[in-house]
Amino acid sequence: MLTSDLLLPGKRATPDGGWRRTVYRATGGLVRVGESAASMQRRALIRRVRSPVAGGHHRVAVLSLKGGVGKTTVTVGLGSTLASLRGDRVIAVDGNPDRGTLSDKVRLETPATIRDLLNERSLVTRYADVRAYTSQASSRLEILASDRDPGVSVAFSADDYRAVTGVLEHYYSICITDCGTGLLHSAMAGILELADQIVLVSSPSVDGARSASATLDWLEAHGYADHVRGGVVVLSAIRRRSKSSVDLDRLEQHFAARSRAVVRVPYDPHLEEGAEVELEMLNEQTADAYLNLAALVADGFAHPRRSSAGTTSGSPFA
Repeated sequence: MLTSDLLLPGKRATPDGGWRRTVYRATGGLVRVGESAASMQRRALIRRVRSPVAGGHHRVAVLSLKGGVGKTTVTVGLGSTLASLRGDRVIAVDGNPDRGTLSDKVRLETPATIRDLLNERSLVTRYADVRAYTSQASSRLEILASDRDPGVSVAFSADDYRAVTGVLEHYYSICITDCGTGLLHSAMAGILELADQIVLVSSPSVDGARSASATLDWLEAHGYADHVRGGVVVLSAIRRRSKSSVDLDRLEQHFAARSRAVVRVPYDPHLEEGAEVELEMLNEQTADAYLNLAALVADGFAHPRRSSAGTTSGSPFA
């Protein structure tokens, strides 16, 4: 291709690290060694992450039938990576009915919750109005928190979710929903109905893998086979490397045969803290894993949005 890098060699970017950058600086830019394979791969992933969103809005549902596998952390890691590399707006919504912890992953700027936005949505006429209900991380990812009172959260229904996301789609290009662990909860009907793609999170363990595989079985049995085929499975290592004898390669092969792709997110001490997620604090391997995940999710942005009219009629839980 006739790219600027090819036709204007003097305008090429400075090497991003390693001995190539050292040589470049030592010679005042006169000696420029070609990019490493890793650098070119990273550049290609970033280009994929920046793919335009067809239809102007895309919804991603992050699921896990089993708690404690790092689902919320994956939501924030994915959302933060997308938000930090794109120029449009990305928001993560807490769809957990049992006091979700999404708001614990960023520094809160407001006590407002998804319930407040739902009750006052008629007052929202511009982005600044929505911004009053969200908190923003340093990555530019915005968070819409759930209610702290589980009794109030349980009342959150599929219609409520549809109403909230109906507001958000006017102001954000990408909406990532951190789902609860209950597939039969009312809000899940709306989440799955409107999701353009899913990310399924599992721990690299026997019980975690069984739960994740059962989730895929349930989705296929209830009219969401396309979500399964087009979904991405994340094997999230939330604990330090142990003496576990689980064959991760075989585990990855199992999910790769059922979904579009599988990503391994390694253990990271920063994520284990359970506090605010800062991309610059991640290990290089962890940051690369989230970049790969973001690129895979962004590959789906080019496809037309799913229409609720195209889903099976009636309740998907019948």
